[in-house]
Amino acid sequence: MAAVIDSTVADKNADSRSPARGRSWSWKQPDITYHPDRRNWEERTARRLAENPSLPHSMLPEGFPTKLTSPLVWEGKDWKGEEQWVFNLTPAHLEEIDAAVKHFHGLGAHFGHISPKSFPLPTLGPALRDLSRELHSGRGFFVLRTIPVDSYSKEDNVLIYAGVSSHVGETRGLQDKNGGVLSHIKDLSHLYPKGAIGGPAYTTEKQVFHTDQGTDIVSLFALQIAAEGGVSRISSSWRVYNDLAENRPDLIQVLAQPWIVDEFGRDPPFTERPLLYYIDSKIVIQYARRYFTGFQGLPRSANIAPITEAQAEALDALHFLAEKYSLGLNFQKGDIQYINNLSIFHARDGFRDSHTKTRHLLRLYQRNEELAWKLPEPLKLLWARTYDVVPENQTFAIEPVIRDAVRGKN
Repeated sequence: MAAVIDSTVADKNADSRSPARGRSWSWKQPDITYHPDRRNWEERTARRLAENPSLPHSMLPEGFPTKLTSPLVWEGKDWKGEEQWVFNLTPAHLEEIDAAVKHFHGLGAHFGHISPKSFPLPTLGPALRDLSRELHSGRGFFVLRTIPVDSYSKEDNVLIYAGVSSHVGETRGLQDKNGGVLSHIKDLSHLYPKGAIGGPAYTTEKQVFHTDQGTDIVSLFALQIAAEGGVSRISSSWRVYNDLAENRPDLIQVLAQPWIVDEFGRDPPFTERPLLYYIDSKIVIQYARRYFTGFQGLPRSANIAPITEAQAEALDALHFLAEKYSLGLNFQKGDIQYINNLSIFHARDGFRDSHTKTRHLLRLYQRNEELAWKLPEPLKLLWARTYDVVPENQTFAIEPVIRDAVRGKN
């Protein structure tokens, strides 16, 4: 398959050789880094529009809508207060959770068998199932407040997180080798040498807007928050789509064509797929910037095709439009945040830890088989890999560790 070139104006630094077959290209990686630079974006946009003023008048890909209308289309300014998305646990709910912890321990079961049946929540469970519907066909996110984390051991906090979350999406997905279904999001940069970390989750740096790869639902459980910063931000990718469809349909074309996704030295060294899809009357986006720019210990691989100028502009447009329409969440200790990973971008501000406050989140990948969206064909293999783990083989890391997928080369 040919390199992704804007069909309305071929990037002059593009090569006709297939990136899937060739190992030399007459163009080089654009001036783009993991952390977006607004000035670079604006200059690149101005340059490309000067070269071809017809870009904003391009046609959308066949079948793609000119505008999406849905509760999933929102802007941060639309929300008047967190009571619109926060579900507060009552004393009765907390008693149910405590009883469920005791019930599960009484079963003597492996953590992989945590489920609505083994972690029963008589009144909270139905409420969580309703909130899961909100994820899939409503606004696409909610926050559960708040689990009393200091009242439980590390293991029981993991049990509570997985048990409560099973009522939102029972199927858990892989995040690491050896059956790892639980990840820790925490600054580990002081524990590892430079170059050992290839993802921002293990640093104090800002995370740019993205989706996680290969999952319907991403949930985060705050064991502790930072001393300063670390605000969790989300944004409607459907609102971003509407903006691009109206003002830069050529970038919709670029996003809907196959991209060379870096696998950072694994086998195969790259995969090819679009970042944007329209299926079953829904826009689906799967995109993380670091696969195209690299990050610290995992730079963009030199033996695969660089991205094009059009793709670089599209990446920046996604970030800065997501930022424009974003909502900052008051993520507190003991909160669990749930988002629809197919329609919501998420990000976080940089942060500072202290001796008494060290930002520490747990993460699960989840799927609700009853409510799950239909997947486009190019994403099915990703999902199959994520959810290819039986309960007996699921492992839950109690202490933080860098996931194999983002372990730096050095």
